[in-house]
Amino acid sequence: MQVAEENYDHLGMLNSAQRQAAEYGNSSAEKAFTSGPLLVIAGAGTGKTMTLAHRVAHLVISGVSPERILLLTFTRRASQEMTRRVESIVRATTKGRGAAPLPAGGLPWSGTFHSIANRLLRRFAHNLGLDPGFSVLDRGDAADMLDVVRHELKLTRTARRFPKKDTCLAIYSRCVNTEQPLAKTLDNSYPWCADWSDELAELFRNYVLRKQKSQTLDYDDLLLYWSHLVAEQEFAEQIGESFDHVLVDEYQDTNLVQAKILNALKPDGAGITVVGDDAQSIYSFRAADVENILGFPDQYMPTAEIITLEQNYRSSQPILDSANCLIAESERQYRKNLFSERKDGSKPSYVTVEDGDAEAEYVVESILENREHGMQLKEQAVLFRGSHHSDRLELELVRRNIPYVKYGGLKFLEAAHIKDLLAVLKWAENPKNEVAAFRVLKLLPGMGPANATRCFEQLAVGDFLFRSLREFRAPAAAKNDWPVFCELLELLSSAEIEEHGWQSQLTATRRWYQAHLERLYDGLDTREADLEQLEQISGRYPTRERFLTELTLDPPSAVGDLAGDPLLDEDYLILSTVHSAKGQEWESVFVLNVADGNFPSEFATGKVDMIEEERRLLYVAMTRAKQSLSLIAPLRYHVTQQRRDGDKHVYGARSRFMTEPLLTTMEMRFEGRPESRAGQFNICTDRKIDVAARMRDMW
Repeated sequence: MQVAEENYDHLGMLNSAQRQAAEYGNSSAEKAFTSGPLLVIAGAGTGKTMTLAHRVAHLVISGVSPERILLLTFTRRASQEMTRRVESIVRATTKGRGAAPLPAGGLPWSGTFHSIANRLLRRFAHNLGLDPGFSVLDRGDAADMLDVVRHELKLTRTARRFPKKDTCLAIYSRCVNTEQPLAKTLDNSYPWCADWSDELAELFRNYVLRKQKSQTLDYDDLLLYWSHLVAEQEFAEQIGESFDHVLVDEYQDTNLVQAKILNALKPDGAGITVVGDDAQSIYSFRAADVENILGFPDQYMPTAEIITLEQNYRSSQPILDSANCLIAESERQYRKNLFSERKDGSKPSYVTVEDGDAEAEYVVESILENREHGMQLKEQAVLFRGSHHSDRLELELVRRNIPYVKYGGLKFLEAAHIKDLLAVLKWAENPKNEVAAFRVLKLLPGMGPANATRCFEQLAVGDFLFRSLREFRAPAAAKNDWPVFCELLELLSSAEIEEHGWQSQLTATRRWYQAHLERLYDGLDTREADLEQLEQISGRYPTRERFLTELTLDPPSAVGDLAGDPLLDEDYLILSTVHSAKGQEWESVFVLNVADGNFPSEFATGKVDMIEEERRLLYVAMTRAKQSLSLIAPLRYHVTQQRRDGDKHVYGARSRFMTEPLLTTMEMRFEGRPESRAGQFNICTDRKIDVAARMRDMW
């Protein structure tokens, strides 16, 4: 690629720290741009994405081939945004020089950990004992397969409560990603399941065998297989030498398996850059380990270069003063002091209210007041620790006719009709995919579990060729549908349809599915719109395998899954859990229930590392605000499971995070319920009564 003229500075818009991170390394006559290990600590709102995009663009402009850059992110959206920014920077730099900005594929090795793992595993399938056409199970399908194994082992008919399928999958996933023994995982995170240790081990052993038999991998398997692949030096060197530079976004969210993969690819740290913020490590429930970023520099000799980004472009300085004070009380961290050129804005508010009802009233009144001053509803957000914390507020919003969207809900793929349609394509892609097969077969009338099992056994006897299903005796209720169904499966598995573009398969499948959709579900308009959206999405993918895998690994959210019908209105309020709010920003932010038991959560008490994560969670909530921030603390909480008119309650304790130094950075006030005019008295005299003296005279 042709290098731009010297008078054009493609890093000119960066501040000094960002620029230092973007151009870290050096060029030589013999070799393209090289660098040692680099850790970029990017504080909240300091331009992390822009800095990483400029570093990748700087590598390309400095002569590094895009095919030799591996960029790992945690969401497909982040990967696409990063690629778009890199292309824009490189295009501006090479404009008029006759050189193509980037190859047609953009950054061919930019993607999520799981999508890159999927591509590598298919390339090395033979070495790993895998069929290159293996299927990837989403969380729902993996839980269903685990449930089938539970039933077969008769673990659903125990005298005592055995964990449900989702809990079993969570335990399995945590063991895999933390590389901890089952017994330790149960003791630390699932103590109530500890008595089932032997049965769970048997369940997980059979679950693994079931996946291997059907040539399916779940999310955790993708990383686990990649980890085992690069644990062998021969393969680690082959893959590692394919990339001159490996860059990782949101490194604080990596788990132990991901950190080991990176270390295996670049054991000496050459060309590796990780970007993240230890103060925003809040996903330990997904096995993310903050020690990965805290211990990163010391993996290498000499230690990795550390560059800290502290200039914040989001929040006003008073908000940053409070956030800095909160996180400074954490013992183990990379010290940083966020600063902003925005000195406007008032101090954050610490608002004490009577109870949950008063909290809802205060938030709604404040939101409407902000709206009257020109701030749109969608520029305001209400954040909370747990999804149920917004229940009272949602009732008040409905009463006041205020539209809202609540994040942290269903994903697109979790909608039943979407899972149905994709299951047909998944089964066509991998005839051994038992989970997809059972879902598809049970769409047909009369095809219960017994008949579905019989049918799948027939397919296995027929060497998993779909034409063998024509010999299966379908139940009477499905007899008329069966020939058309067999014809569809044979069509989807034929090479002929691939020649006309694989997207035509979706159209054919939709036509077949329409009758079953009308029979099984209501709300057809919304569901049909979702299926149309799925067809539109499919046009972005070159093959059926890429479409199914990428959509499974990083599904988009569905408009129909959002709370209420906010998009029917011109404006709407944002409600979100703090975990779902990470990476977002709003002009005004309200944080509910900032009291011990919520911040920090009652489940974190007694564990120092969990308390520190709760501190980071509150820090993330506070740093979402640009102009106005309110932390709200109810004085009392009503006890659940009492009479409708009951008034049993407990008093909330002030959050241990709200220390005296932190409170000095905030405006403190109490917001009581406004009294009605009818209950007020007019005071007509200034005469004083010395009640104190009278009480003394009594004795």
